[in-house]
Amino acid sequence: MKSTILRIFPILIFLCSCEPSTKTGSNHSLVIDRSIIVEIESELAQLNKEIISMKDHFEFLLANRDSLLRQAEINKYSFEGGFSTNTPQDFEKLSSVVIFDSTTDFEKSMENVLITHSMDSLFVQTYEKYDMLAQIYYNTVDQVSRVFPAYDAKALMEPNLDLTRFNFFYEGDLVHNPERGPVWISEVYVDPAGRGWILSLVHPVFEEGELYAVLGIDITVDELINRYLAKKKGDFLIVNSKGDIVGGNAAAIEALSFPPLLNHVYRETIHADNFRISDFNLFNSKNSEVRKMAQSFILDRENHYFFEDEFSPGAAYAVPFSLLDWYLIEIEIRS
Repeated sequence: MKSTILRIFPILIFLCSCEPSTKTGSNHSLVIDRSIIVEIESELAQLNKEIISMKDHFEFLLANRDSLLRQAEINKYSFEGGFSTNTPQDFEKLSSVVIFDSTTDFEKSMENVLITHSMDSLFVQTYEKYDMLAQIYYNTVDQVSRVFPAYDAKALMEPNLDLTRFNFFYEGDLVHNPERGPVWISEVYVDPAGRGWILSLVHPVFEEGELYAVLGIDITVDELINRYLAKKKGDFLIVNSKGDIVGGNAAAIEALSFPPLLNHVYRETIHADNFRISDFNLFNSKNSEVRKMAQSFILDRENHYFFEDEFSPGAAYAVPFSLLDWYLIEIEIRS
């Protein structure tokens, strides 16, 4: 009996020594606190409800086209060519409205502007309700764009744009969105109106079963980072499922040998011929350790990665979002 106990005791010691650790050498848990993601997504989820409500109103307007045209407020906007002439300083409650040269029927497009004037009030109400919003808008198949708040569209937009070729339109179409519901575009993009990198929520609008427009609500990446990450203890970045860096703390991004993603960088780089979003992609990093980290988190679904190269950070920890196809990554920088 005694010899049996002696044989078992070393085995127990060995098994205990093999228990997986939940701590690194710096006492960092291998799991990030999901409260950051819960905080972000709980507020973003409210916008889903808002855009559905706006979609319902838009489709009501289209269904009552004839009666609305008879009562239309013809003089609400004045135009020079296809651009409304109001400025942000003139009328705080008006949008910027553009009918692009790519329309096949200018008069028909103008009719659609007239019957959707009441969308302005919904845009204003929603914009004032959520202080994190950058803009609210719709874009149509007949090349009409209505954006609130108003901006200098004539200075920033080319008159011959095809709105349907932008992801804030086609991500809402039936090919990309057969469910016809709200869609968060996980790939951030440079806003043609000059607001930097944008996260968009879009929703299709149908008339008699055919796609007519796509509504959108935009949040700048800068606002997202400042609102949710800047005040948190730790160095964080957000990446999408392709490995593109959406944004993050400057220290976290620079620790991975990428240039900082700040708004002044947007303005300097979006006009440069050599700018590519792939310049900020983990899988394209010149550092093999960063590429391994990306594979560990995005492809292998691991929640932690320890760097071996002494010139790299010490460790990184990741957790996926639920609402967005994104990952929150915390970088542990060597002291």
